[in-house]
Amino acid sequence: MKRIAQFFKVSKENFVNSVKEDFPGYAEAAIQEMYEDIKLPGRATKGSAGYDFYAPFDFCLAPGETIKIPTGIRVRIDESWVLHIYPRSGLGFKYRLQLNNTVGIIDSDYFHSDNEGHIFVKLTNDSKEGKALEVAKGSGFAQGIFLEYGITVDDDAEGVRNGGFGSTT
Repeated sequence: MKRIAQFFKVSKENFVNSVKEDFPGYAEAAIQEMYEDIKLPGRATKGSAGYDFYAPFDFCLAPGETIKIPTGIRVRIDESWVLHIYPRSGLGFKYRLQLNNTVGIIDSDYFHSDNEGHIFVKLTNDSKEGKALEVAKGSGFAQGIFLEYGITVDDDAEGVRNGGFGSTT
């Protein structure tokens, strides 16, 4: 098995600011406690392809609701590899939990962005059965899978990333 990446937490300041931006109801002390409790993504079994991302706080999504989760996680990835983010399979099956961008793509150069490569996951409960989704702090809600990729023989890309969604075009 190739070892091509390593997960880290973003800085405490980055995480605190990210949570405050979308969840202003949390006190700073509570956010700092969340930060201390962040678990790095991990595989559940030796044969698992996916690294589970764990909820930094409790959340509930009624059918049709959307939430943007600041994971507090960044990842250093070797060149020619990418991290794909998906909902946990069981949550997708039971609740039609969807990523709003269908698949999250974390490129190797995202690690060096001004936002520290902070990985956010935006989810929608697309349940057609009226089921509310409840996720407890520390529970797996998304999974990431590393994939190797190639480039064309005439590729001459030299741009430098600085940011996340839409930063390269």
